[in-house]
Amino acid sequence: MIDIDARIIRDGHLHTLRLQAVDMAHARQQLLADGAQVISLKARRQLKLPSRRATFALGLFIQELVVLLDAGLVLVEAVETLRDKAPPGINRQVMSDLLASMYEGNSLSKAMQLKPQTFPALLIATVASSEHSGQLAVALRRYHHFEAHLETVKKRVSGALMYPLVVLSVGALILLFLLFFVIPRFASVFDAVADLPATARFMVWWGALVETRGMELLLGLVVVITGWVLLFRSAAFKRRAANLFWKIPSLGAQRTLFILARFYRTAGMLLMGGMPVVTAVEMSGALLPAERQGALRQALTDIQSGQPLSTSLARHQLTTAVAERLLRVGEQSGELAAMCERIAQFHDEALERAIELFSKVFEPLLMLVVGGLIGLIVFMLYMPIFELAGSIQG
Repeated sequence: MIDIDARIIRDGHLHTLRLQAVDMAHARQQLLADGAQVISLKARRQLKLPSRRATFALGLFIQELVVLLDAGLVLVEAVETLRDKAPPGINRQVMSDLLASMYEGNSLSKAMQLKPQTFPALLIATVASSEHSGQLAVALRRYHHFEAHLETVKKRVSGALMYPLVVLSVGALILLFLLFFVIPRFASVFDAVADLPATARFMVWWGALVETRGMELLLGLVVVITGWVLLFRSAAFKRRAANLFWKIPSLGAQRTLFILARFYRTAGMLLMGGMPVVTAVEMSGALLPAERQGALRQALTDIQSGQPLSTSLARHQLTTAVAERLLRVGEQSGELAAMCERIAQFHDEALERAIELFSKVFEPLLMLVVGGLIGLIVFMLYMPIFELAGSIQG
């Protein structure tokens, strides 16, 4: 609906009024039906501030649905309850769409498939695998635990990177302050001195450069920083930088641990829900990066031909030494799902140790580098004064 300002003639008098209609044609039809003669129609433009797009609260929906199912409500009643308590907006609309599909006789997984932008494929597969066993609440709880654990790992990684970024930012600001404010003022002290040491000559040269070309230097620095920011936002640059970044042996090994932990935790969750091995591995493989998709397809071909899961995944570098042995134990004992979860836990512990080691080693090293750069500039500032003082005393 849009707001429209209309000028009409009714009973021989000119009137100005405001109405709401779908479009201009609909507004004109309304006025003509009321016996008015339309002079002009003008849509009112409303100033709207940019806002974030509303998103469906998936995590809260799963938590509340599990509580209601555990309390004894049937699925449709539980979703109806959540729909009724939700305020008007995206949450109520999504649950209304789910209910409409379920009223037509579709299962919850089929209803979720109609909204792929809201419900992840992994959640849909988890719900579908549990519908046959009647363990929907257990499957949803398991999926929520999986997502919560993955979010915790991401926060630990981002938290480990946040401190170095703050240190680099503060160090860069201090260096800029020294270069463009402090050094030029120190340089003016040595203008009248004839025989200057090398550090003082550098300060005099830099001070003169900043005095004559300071604005150009700052504009050039802003342009370079802007260019770097735009470059880092480019998808192609991110991909190439990541490929170089992950070629570092230690970092590449930690990335492999994270990838395999997520792969095996997803496979274990699907297997616990009663999904066949091939289907579970295929769906879990969607979480693997693009460079490992070919190896996954070959492993699936081997599994479908009757070869053991542990042998097939190990042949195509989709396991570690520990994972391969645990998979063999799971195949022999029939506890493959539990072993996949244990593999994920083992890799998560190794990843957490690596993150902790990174924090203990890299952060002091970074502080040392930034402090060394600032100390070098301070040394360059005061060393000429000490040399001049020594020459005067001599």
